[in-house]
Formats: sequence, C-alpha cells, structure tokens
Amino acid sequence: MLVRAFGARNCVPGGSYSVNGSGKFADISDDYLRKLKQLSVGAVWYTGIISHATKTHFRGVPDCNPSIVKGEAGSPYAIRNYFDVDPALALNPDNRMAEFQALVDRTHKAGMKVVIDFVPNHVFRSYDTYFTKENFHLLDEPLHLPEELCSDYQENPAKATGNDVFHAYPSVRDWYDTVKLNYNNRSTWTKMLDILKFWISKGIDGFRCDMVEMVPADFFRWAIGNVREIRPDLLFIAEVYDRNNYRKYASAGFDLLYDKTGFYDALRGIVGGYRPASCLTQEWQQTGELQPKMLNFLENHDEQRVASSFFASSGKAVFPALAVSLLFNTAPFMIYFGQEFGEKGMEAEGFSGCDGRTSIYDYCIVPSVKRFLQDRLSVDETVVYKEYCRLMRIATADAIFSKGKTFDLMYVNPSSEHFDPERQFAWMRGHAGAAMLIVANFSASPVDVKVNIPKEAFDYLGIERQATCVDVHVNARDYMRIDVSE
Repeated sequence: MLVRAFGARNCVPGGSYSVNGSGKFADISDDYLRKLKQLSVGAVWYTGIISHATKTHFRGVPDCNPSIVKGEAGSPYAIRNYFDVDPALALNPDNRMAEFQALVDRTHKAGMKVVIDFVPNHVFRSYDTYFTKENFHLLDEPLHLPEELCSDYQENPAKATGNDVFHAYPSVRDWYDTVKLNYNNRSTWTKMLDILKFWISKGIDGFRCDMVEMVPADFFRWAIGNVREIRPDLLFIAEVYDRNNYRKYASAGFDLLYDKTGFYDALRGIVGGYRPASCLTQEWQQTGELQPKMLNFLENHDEQRVASSFFASSGKAVFPALAVSLLFNTAPFMIYFGQEFGEKGMEAEGFSGCDGRTSIYDYCIVPSVKRFLQDRLSVDETVVYKEYCRLMRIATADAIFSKGKTFDLMYVNPSSEHFDPERQFAWMRGHAGAAMLIVANFSASPVDVKVNIPKEAFDYLGIERQATCVDVHVNARDYMRIDVSE
C-alpha cells in the first residue's frame, strides 16, 4: 500500500499537497484493517513511509531543491532521512512518528505483520547529514543535470547517480534525483545496519529490500545475520529480477524473492497472447527448489495495473492468471492495493502521465479504493473483489492448496482437438488423500476440454487411482477446480 495514495479525497492532476492533500496513517482505520484481514492478508507492506524528497515544505524539515524532485510529492525511494517518516502522512507532522507507531500497533492488533521498505542502494541527491564523502562514489568533475530540468542544483564533485550511472551526465530517464551509496567503504555497511536496527525498534516485522542486485550480497548476508540475533523472525523480501541471482540472494538470508522474470513475465505474456500457457512449466522448473521462496504477484507499484488498457483491460479477465498465481504452489502472493477491485490505473495524475500505473510521484488517490471506502464499488468491481476474497481464502485456508503438493499435467496434455496448451494450463494439487484438478483458460472463448491425468500423478499425491480423463468446461478467461480424489 502506497499510504500517500490511500483515502477518499478529491484530487486534481499534478496538484500540490495544499490542493490534493495526502493519505494519512490515521486513514488506515481499524475497520479497514479488519477488511484486509478478511481478504486473508497476513502482512501489509506500507510503501513511502521513510522521509523522502518532496517539493512540499514542512516546518522543522529541511526543504529539498525542487528542480531535482520528481513530481510534487517526490519519489518514495529518494530517501532524505532514514530515521524519520514522511511528514505528509501525519495529521500532525510534529507528531508523525507517534502516528506511525499507532498504525503499526493497529495493524498488529488486526492480526497482520508490518513490512516497510529498506532502500540500501541510493538516497536523495542532497542527503548528506548522515553520510560522508566516503559513503558515495565521487566522480572527477561537476554534475551536469539534463537541460530539461532547468536546475540550479550544484554538485562538485558529482556523485554517481542511483541507477549505476558512473558519469556526471545523467539523463531525464535516469534516477537523477538519487545518488548511489558506496559499499566498498565498510562504514556504509555499519550505517545501514543501524538503520535496520532503528526500524526494528519500532516494531517492524520485515523489510522489502529495494533493488538488491545493485548491492553486494555479502552485505545482506552480514546485515541479516546481525539483525536476526535481535529478531529471529524478521521477514526479508528481495526485489530481485535476474533469475541467475535468485540463489545468491536466497543464500544471503532472504526469505522471499520477487518472481518477476518467472511467473509474472510468463503470465503477462500469456494474458497478452504472445506466449503459450505451456511456458509456465519451464518457469517453475527453472526455479526448482526455490519455489516456496518465490513471491508471486500480478501487480506492484512498478508494474502496470492488470486491469489497465496496457495489460488485461479488465479485472475479470485476469482470473486465470490469478488462479495460477494463488493455486499452483505454496509460495506467497502479493496484492497491490486496489488490485482486488480491478483498479485500472488509467488516470494521468501528474508527473507519471497515463501509463497504467498509480503514480508514486504525485499526490493522488486510487479511485477504486476511494469507492470501496465510500461503499460505492461498481458491479464489476464487486465481482472482482468477491473472487479475490474467495480465491485468497481457498489458497490460505484449504490444506490442499496451503500445504499440498503440485503435479503439472501439461506433459500428458499436448495439443489436440480436446486441449490447447497455447491457451489452457492444467495441474493438480493434493494433500492427505484429497486432490483437485485445476484448469486455467486464457482464451477469450469458453472451452470444453479433456484433461488426461496419469497414474503417476495420483501416486505422487498419495491417492489410489488409475489413469483417467476428465471432461472440463471452463468459461472464457476463467478457471475451474474439480475434485478428483475418487
């Protein structure tokens, strides 16, 4: 949840804080948290908590040079004070840390864990109160910002830009609002460990670690080992994209790894019609024993909304992909707030334009969340929400799916007049003598398929049955579950 975009305010594109306001810690009420828990949510990742660059002035907080701030609100990942929270999120900015602590307590009371961002790779361009020059990569000439920014910001010598730009001429497409931290200097390690310890003292249960592939795995191995001496149960999530790095960061101590280049990219391609459904087999096989550590998702703040015109075009059209993400394995699943209503994200909120995302740079809202808070969901949004509630409950409460084994059936269901592996994906889940067949249909038309189940599948799931063929009717862009225990 991007807290800044929570709530039911009225917003105008590109509006300032004084015009649009911001979501507040206090807006996330006990009632809303109870509803999240009813959605079978086990943890809430609150995004944009730590004090970051902004064009907004707050009393007692140093102003940022507006020419190097993206949007009115600024990027939540251009950190300007690792030991403070964003004052825009508090009803009383002078009391902001206490208001955040109250949100942590409310979330725990509702039965959910609290996760926040840990941004170890980069900080806001002018953040120098906690760091010395040794903590940055210094270049041999002054900074030359893009002319389009019309910036008066001066930096000499220039520091390397956050997205590994090791020269003094970052472009408007680069992370020009940030600078990269230098892990060749050991003091950077100890300073970042102190930041983790600070937030642990606030009752945080876990960290989603930003852009970990830009930071040495050895640092995480050392830091995670140190903080787990304080809190052994801390959750560490790695934003990692290259599958060749999965094992490296898993061995560094991370509990969960983004499955971006695995199931996410595959499912996006299948929904878009440019990859076959059968490609999912290769994806899970390549992940191998790390499957339980993969964090499945269909949305996050970086990706386009699944119901946007850039992806599936509706919340209901994503049901087969949702079924695969939730029911194929025991890996956890992440929802971006509003996704459960079929949020389209097709507004031009300001800096980011109309790109199918909820802007992380502007003072904006999520329209479907606003309607939910006002009890005004549309019929389609209600249908999508009920399906998310149902599938999440099945995935977390039904032992077949929360604990059971998986058997991929695609190898015995090649292309035929009865089955199309381009548009259908079939698998089984089983536990304690019970088994389910699941067929996801990514086609725009309903299908009647015959699914072959070999004896090996029943043997693997511990069920005494011979090979069989099951007739299944699946609606367009939908899925079907069938009990095949007997």
